[in-house]
Amino acid sequence: MSLPIRFIKLLKEKVRVVNLQKKCTHSIAVIGAPFSKGQKWCGVEHGPAAIRKAGLIERLSGIGCDIYDVGDLNFAQVPDDKLYNNTVKYPRTVGLACQVLADEVNRVVGAGHTCITLGGDHSLALGSISGHAQHCSDLCVVWVDAHADINTPLTTSSGNLHGQPVSFLLRELQDKVPLIPGFSWIKPCISTSDIVYIGLRDLDPAEQFILKKYDITYHSMRQIDCFGIQKVMEKTFDQLLGRRQRAIHLSFDIDAFDPVLAPATGTPVIGGLTYREGMYITEEIHNTGMLSALDMVEVNPILGATSNEVKATTSLAVDVIASCFGQTRECALRIIDELPTPSATFELDNEEQVMI
Repeated sequence: MSLPIRFIKLLKEKVRVVNLQKKCTHSIAVIGAPFSKGQKWCGVEHGPAAIRKAGLIERLSGIGCDIYDVGDLNFAQVPDDKLYNNTVKYPRTVGLACQVLADEVNRVVGAGHTCITLGGDHSLALGSISGHAQHCSDLCVVWVDAHADINTPLTTSSGNLHGQPVSFLLRELQDKVPLIPGFSWIKPCISTSDIVYIGLRDLDPAEQFILKKYDITYHSMRQIDCFGIQKVMEKTFDQLLGRRQRAIHLSFDIDAFDPVLAPATGTPVIGGLTYREGMYITEEIHNTGMLSALDMVEVNPILGATSNEVKATTSLAVDVIASCFGQTRECALRIIDELPTPSATFELDNEEQVMI
């Protein structure tokens, strides 16, 4: 083979590989949200650092993603942050934190990145979804969690705002949610038909009433047992996507998994998702090509009884995120679409003659 022909062939191969890598690459912005005031446990603010330490950035880079790590946001605690209605805790602090996060999510999504928010507690979803909706007004939400997080400030018994973010986001509940301090900036941005829950198994009475009254779709662990995770995902996409394309916001609470798999979290509930079910959810979301933003929340490294429990939980969080961006259980590396073809060269022929 002449040198010009070999050069042209090598050049074509380089172009093919570059084009394939571009096709497989996601541009991802990672936002750390070290925030804990939406719930009672110390330690969840260390979730972003723990997930990064478990190898998140390296894993995403290894499957061909371009990573823009924003770093951790700074959240101020509002002084003298009094209870609302003698119940709701840290309303001004939570409201301000969610506003800061909303602005940052809006910025990175607007810049063309898929956004990963590392929590922190699940009250942050109020900020991430609000910010996402500022750029993608027709988004839909897949909420994977043991809990519905749809109490209102008037129905909550704990007063913890990580159990209330969805009520602030839904247009249909606007007249049931009072204007509380720190939340004046929030505008409901999704309708009840725009959200599907997966993995529920611990509902408060008011939450169950809301889900039934407003006909909000949810797939509890019992339904997953009955129908299987494949059918659950088919139903989810039939409702949220149908024949149209729209941005998906995946809000994933690590306590959706069974506590055997994810023990380092604040509100574990027995009987959760298996590893296979969790990976299937994220693999199918990736396959839609519509994932635009992702929350990974409620990883609390302080609540792990041992270093192995912390490692298991953080590693699971990394697996969930990587699966959202193309890592599969068949192959953990970049996908190729063609095998290289060997080419005979006169140099090899000469070497064989010398050996003879």
